Amino acid sequence: MFAPDTCCTLVPYFEVQDGQLDAFKTLALKLVAKTRAEPGCMHYAFSFSGNVAHCREGYVDAAAVLAHRENVAELLGQALKIAKIVSFEVHAPEAEIDKLRGPMASRSPQFFALEEGIRRSREA
Repeated sequence: MFAPDTCCTLVPYFEVQDGQLDAFKTLALKLVAKTRAEPGCMHYAFSFSGNVAHCREGYVDAAAVLAHRENVAELLGQALKIAKIVSFEVHAPEAEIDKLRGPMASRSPQFFALEEGIRRSREA
């Protein structure tokens, strides 16, 4: 039997303005450093394809997502001055999504609900 899954994965893609990629990468380094103090952050990394940046991020639950948003709000605000979010997904169990719908509404993410039982965990 699997332990309940509460993992929340955020999948944002940023289109960085021309000539601002180095500045965005500098902010990405600062964002990564900020997450080191977040106990609920499971992974947080950036990957790049040209001027498109993807932030690969996962959290133990919705509460950890909301704590992260508060922790990085200032730096994310700076990043959004030189980049725009062109795609944003949230992947999580429905119960965790319900906790995020209101607080994340301004970013208009597409929510994907985990189907219980259609997963593999480390336990099995």
